[in-house]
Amino acid sequence: MTVEALAKQLSLTALCLPEADRTVEGCYCGDLLSWVMGRAKSGDAWVTIMTNINVVAVASLTDCACVILAEDAQVEPQVLEKAQVQGINLLVSQKDSFALCAEIGALLS
Repeated sequence: MTVEALAKQLSLTALCLPEADRTVEGCYCGDLLSWVMGRAKSGDAWVTIMTNINVVAVASLTDCACVILAEDAQVEPQVLEKAQVQGINLLVSQKDSFALCAEIGALLS
């Protein structure tokens, strides 16, 4: 499933979608950036509430298909700019992390 299709299925709001055709192969949920760096896999949809600029760096390092900000977490303009430059798909949802991961899991299984 592509990031764009996932966004549509989950009613996600795209904040930055430079690579909408990336394939989502799995899901990872975590807010401790160092933990995510060692565990998220290439192609994952990463669900988090973290919004600082380091999220973009971790998403790039782990090659996540997208970052989904749960609970309507808001980002600063410089984070959006960095995501665009780095080619990181960044989306937001009002749903909590559990609901998002459960829905992603159901869609991917």
